Amino acid sequence: MGEPPMSTLGEPPVAVMGEPPVAVMGEPPVAVMGEPPVAEKNPPQPGDSGWGVACSVGAYVLWGLFPLYFKAVAAVPALEVLAHRIVWSLLVVALVIALRRRWRQVAVAFRSRWLLATLALSAIAIAVNWGIFIWAVAAGRLLECSLGYFITPLVNVLLGIVVLGERLRRVQWLAVAVAAASVAHLMAVLGHVPWVALTLAASFGSYGLLRKTAPIDPVGGLFVEAALLTPAALGLLVYLATGGAGAFGSGDLRIDVLLALAGPVTALPLILFVAGARRIRMATVGLLQYITPTGHFLLAVWVYGEPFSRASLITFVGIWAALALYSADMLRAGRGR
Repeated sequence: MGEPPMSTLGEPPVAVMGEPPVAVMGEPPVAVMGEPPVAEKNPPQPGDSGWGVACSVGAYVLWGLFPLYFKAVAAVPALEVLAHRIVWSLLVVALVIALRRRWRQVAVAFRSRWLLATLALSAIAIAVNWGIFIWAVAAGRLLECSLGYFITPLVNVLLGIVVLGERLRRVQWLAVAVAAASVAHLMAVLGHVPWVALTLAASFGSYGLLRKTAPIDPVGGLFVEAALLTPAALGLLVYLATGGAGAFGSGDLRIDVLLALAGPVTALPLILFVAGARRIRMATVGLLQYITPTGHFLLAVWVYGEPFSRASLITFVGIWAALALYSADMLRAGRGR
C-alpha cells in the first residue's frame, strides 16, 4: 500500500491468490494464498458486523489517502522520509504492543532464527516497497503506483503458481492473461517498462509470500520488521543530522511534526484493519482492499492532475476487467465451499 498489511512497510497491506490479506508494515493487507491473517488468536467471525466493516473500510480509506501525507513531505528526500517512517513506526507500535501486553510473541520471534530470518527478508521487501512509493508520490507518478497495487493480486497469483505450485481455474487464468495483455499494451505504447508499478507489485507480492510462512500477528510482525530496519534508518538520520543536512530539527516546525507523525500514520490503519478483519468474512476483506488503489487513482487524476492518456485508460480498464473476473470467480468458489 510503497504504501501492504500487510501491513499494509505506500500502500497499499494485497491479495496473494486473491484471498484475505495479511497486514504489512502499516500497508494495505496482503492476501496470502487464501489464508486468514497470520496468527490472530481469535478467528474471524462467520458473518460481517457493521463495526468490522467500518473498521476495515476506514483502514483502506486511510491507506488510499497516504499520498496526501507523502505529498506534504515531498520536499524531504524520499530516503530520509523512509528512515523517519521506520523509526517512528517502531516507537508507536512498541506502545501498542505494551498496551496489548503482547511482548511474549515478539520475544519468541527474536529467539527463532528461522522466523527472524523470514521477517528480515520481508522487512527488506517492504522497505523497498515503501521507498519506491514515497519517491513516486513526490515525483508525480502516483498513477503508476495505483496501477501497481491494482495488479498486485494478480502478481501474487503468479507467485503462488511459480513458488508454491498452486493451480488455477480457467477463469483465473483468463484474468491473469487479460492483466498481462493490458500491461504489455502500455509498455508497447510508452516504449518502456512501467517499472514503478511492476516493482511495487513484485515487492509487495514477495512480502506477502514471506509473511505467509511467518507465524506472528500483524502488529508483532510490524514491530520486528521495524526493529530490524531501525539501526540502518537511525544511522542515516544521525549522519544527516551531524552533517547539517537533515530535515528534522532544521527549524521548520511543520516538517518536524509531519515527520514525527509518520509513526501514527503507519500504525492507525493497521490497527483498524486488525480490528475489522476479525469481525468480517475474508471474502469481504479481499474485495475491500481495492479501495486503496482506487483512492490513489482518484487523487492522481483529479487532485494532482497527472497525465492520463488513452493508453493508460485502456490498461486500467483491462486491469479492472481482470480483477472483476478474478473476484467473481473467488466469490463463486467461496459460495460453493
